[in-house]
Amino acid sequence: MKKPKHTWTFRKSGGVDQVVLKSGEDLLKLHELDLKLWLALACPTKGTEIDEETLKLIDTDHDSRIRPPEILAAIESCGEVFKSLDFFFKKGASVPLSEVDEDHEAGQRFLRSAERVLADVGKRDEKEICLDDVAAMGKAFAATRFNGDGIVPADAATEPETQAAIEDVMTAQGSLLDRSGKQGVDRERVETFAKHADELLAWYVEGDSETVNVVGNGKTKLAFDALVAVEEKLVDFYTRGRLAAFDARGATALNPADADLQSLTSKTLSSKDDGVERLPIAHVEALRALPLSSGLNPAWAERVQTFAKVAVEPILGARSELKESDFQTIVAKLEPFRKWSAAKPTTGAVAVARERLSSFVDGGFKNKILDLVEQDLALAPDYEKITAVEKAVRLRRDLVPLLRNFVNFSDFYGGRGGAFQAGTLYLDGRSCDLVVFVQDAGKHAALAGLSKAYLTYCDCMREGEKVAIAAAFTAGDVDNLMVGRNGVFYDRKGRDWDATITSIISNPISIRQAFWTPYKRLIHLIEEQVAKRAAEKEKASSERVDAAALATVNSAQGPTPAPGAPGAAAPGAPAPAPAAPAVPPAAPGTAAAAEPSRKLDVGMLAALSIAIAGVATFLSGILMMFLDLGIWMPVGIAGVLLAISGPSMLIAWLKLRQRNLGPILDANGWAVNGRVRINIPFGGSLTSLAKLPEGSTHTLADPYAEKPTPWIRYVVFFVLLMLGLVWILGKADPYLPDSVRSDEVLHRTHDAKPDGSAKPADSAAPPAPAK
Repeated sequence: MKKPKHTWTFRKSGGVDQVVLKSGEDLLKLHELDLKLWLALACPTKGTEIDEETLKLIDTDHDSRIRPPEILAAIESCGEVFKSLDFFFKKGASVPLSEVDEDHEAGQRFLRSAERVLADVGKRDEKEICLDDVAAMGKAFAATRFNGDGIVPADAATEPETQAAIEDVMTAQGSLLDRSGKQGVDRERVETFAKHADELLAWYVEGDSETVNVVGNGKTKLAFDALVAVEEKLVDFYTRGRLAAFDARGATALNPADADLQSLTSKTLSSKDDGVERLPIAHVEALRALPLSSGLNPAWAERVQTFAKVAVEPILGARSELKESDFQTIVAKLEPFRKWSAAKPTTGAVAVARERLSSFVDGGFKNKILDLVEQDLALAPDYEKITAVEKAVRLRRDLVPLLRNFVNFSDFYGGRGGAFQAGTLYLDGRSCDLVVFVQDAGKHAALAGLSKAYLTYCDCMREGEKVAIAAAFTAGDVDNLMVGRNGVFYDRKGRDWDATITSIISNPISIRQAFWTPYKRLIHLIEEQVAKRAAEKEKASSERVDAAALATVNSAQGPTPAPGAPGAAAPGAPAPAPAAPAVPPAAPGTAAAAEPSRKLDVGMLAALSIAIAGVATFLSGILMMFLDLGIWMPVGIAGVLLAISGPSMLIAWLKLRQRNLGPILDANGWAVNGRVRINIPFGGSLTSLAKLPEGSTHTLADPYAEKPTPWIRYVVFFVLLMLGLVWILGKADPYLPDSVRSDEVLHRTHDAKPDGSAKPADSAAPPAPAK
């Protein structure tokens, strides 16, 4: 049998088998571990407790997700730099230079770069390098004129003209953020702007030609705009004139109808009124020329006069009217300008003035800015060396924590807090440690509900900030968990947030809760029924009181007086409302007459007695059944409790065994590999219940305590009552001395039945007839 390449150690935590990572050799051999044994196959770069900048350095394809190949590549790069990765498991965030592998080229490059960083920050004699050293160096390097990112801010140029040219490029093409924190341009933006500037300048030159600029002095655009403003209405006017020439009746039909003009007389008009603007531009006649000064529609008069001034007069000369042929001449003259305007480039360069574009092209600023970009890129290797040092230092600090939340979940199952855990929610006398951030509670719940965990979604507010969380309750009960309840959420940074429950996914929390669920449900049902009956009784009582009050008022009014008598209504006055008809007296000897005098219903009393006797017999039978169990009585009681609570406990146990962390994390963008169980013991550790501190004293005297219910008296009375029934029925006689047996005390014969149902003696024979 082939010996495995590396011997792995696995440990079961919470019912889940997980690989143990405890040495640098385990890390270097991780590529040999079957991916099916990894607990996660992907995780997002945001929303975890792992430093986001570290995850961005690991995320080589920049898709905001970490996958196994990227993790293995990060481990491989560390293996090329350091002699051993064992020190990754030690506390601390610094990298001892003695751990660098100087026999490897990557190690030599790292050592030279690290020593340069330490020297530049004034720590030449230090034997360790930490992230603060690299950050200080990176910040100082980024603040220099050139920093190797290929982005040039305006102040990177020393000449004001070049700085202005860079500003023009940013205006047209947008900008990029330089490492120094300033906005700048790169090679692509400079070259694109230069190309667009050439195209736009060529378009400007074409517009300067006599073919396009027919008016001259830059006034062709004014003429064209004036034409566009009236062109459609003029075409309409000349078309109506041709129709009128075609048919004389058209002159009347094509002018405004009397009804149209009449509709305008009923309101206050202005030259901008829509009804006026819809009328023809002038009175329509057969082949009539358009008047340019008088007889125009008031809504169009100003636009026509402007057209005559800036278009007709410069092209055709001054005139008082415009024939259709003259109008067509103007349209033809301005057609090249129309086409030239439509061909205007739509690039970002149009935001820059023509003079600035000419200055950029003629001054050769394209090459000047590109020279600055090349000088900046020449320092890229230096910055890459700093970045390589930063990546190695970050991996020394964050790689093992990442693996403990990716390859295995030892941080989560070990009580150190998983990287995906957001903090702790305090609510309803408990603290919940399994809390995750969510972006959309609705989408998250659609998948997280498959976890079989009791989840509460909360909105958390703090100083204008708002986040949403999902918290798993794994201990206690759910009686006081409801939408709208408030609590406090503490994130991993120790900041407190006001938390309010917005929605709940209900699932069993514990077997203890399931044990009491049937009884709580019964009590709740009884309370509802009692409240319902009380409401019905109250309603009936109110109706009886109202009826009695009405009857009293009616009886107090007395008989209606005769007309003319004192108290009678005046003639013509409205008649009073008729009183309710009096109930005729019941005939003597009827049931209705006898009912008020009868206080007790014999039948009801008999039925009540039978019911009480039946209940007493039933209860006594149950008591005797338990007494007959003898020493097995506790087992019988347990059996009754199990029969009531057993089904609920069984269902809860089955669901609790199915609790799975996977859907909760998958809903946040993770790819959890297999079942990450939350078994009952581990689940109980994720939620802590309130309890008094050890050694604390407790004063039981409560000045506002409610008066205790004498349950002991009730229980003693009930037990004595049951024992009395058992004794009367003779069920206890076999266990009692002869002198206190019920047969002896009650003088019953042994042939008689305890319940007094012995067969009566035969009646005496009738006397013989007299002879």
